[in-house]
Amino acid sequence: MAVSVSRDLTVQVLRDVNAVKLTDRQQALRAAIQRGEPKCLGVSQVMLGLMVMSYSIPLLFTEFTEVVSFGVPFWSGLTFMTAGVFAIYLDKHGTMKNLKVCLVVCVLSTVLSVVAVVIYSVDMGNHPEVACIKTSEDNHCNNQYYATKLSRGLKSTLLLFTLAQTVISSIFCFLLFRQRDSVGQYASLTQAAPSTPTALTPPDLN
Repeated sequence: MAVSVSRDLTVQVLRDVNAVKLTDRQQALRAAIQRGEPKCLGVSQVMLGLMVMSYSIPLLFTEFTEVVSFGVPFWSGLTFMTAGVFAIYLDKHGTMKNLKVCLVVCVLSTVLSVVAVVIYSVDMGNHPEVACIKTSEDNHCNNQYYATKLSRGLKSTLLLFTLAQTVISSIFCFLLFRQRDSVGQYASLTQAAPSTPTALTPPDLN
């Protein structure tokens, strides 16, 4: 805080350099967030969430394996959509508080994506594709063969979507961590630094 005293003993409290720096950092934060295009990443996450949930519907009519029993496509899809909505909101309201909330949701989305990938992999390993047993009547494979083939095809697609979500969430988390660290050291200056100059007039001694 800088102070200047005029000839008439009027004390002028000048604007704090740290306050100016904090304001500049906040503007830089918003500009950096917009350069990172969180809206595009958010829309991608919402679309992936919708695709995961829609592609998983046919699994309800096949054999109930670990993926369907645990409801993996549904809670993972909802998590992707929630993370996308927060990213879109951050693009419009780029404050430090919103950045921290979005970061928490993004980390949660990344962790759940990895968990979903593990469950998909284990499920596909435990339930291999059934061999084709042709019937003597129409020379076609049995129904179980087609059911397992459809199930594995859908799970493979869901696995690819979830891997894509893991990559997007990881990149977004990295960008948010970097922006949070770059302005975190100035967060304590918000209350301490005056935003506008104030004038102090000495009391009349006469």
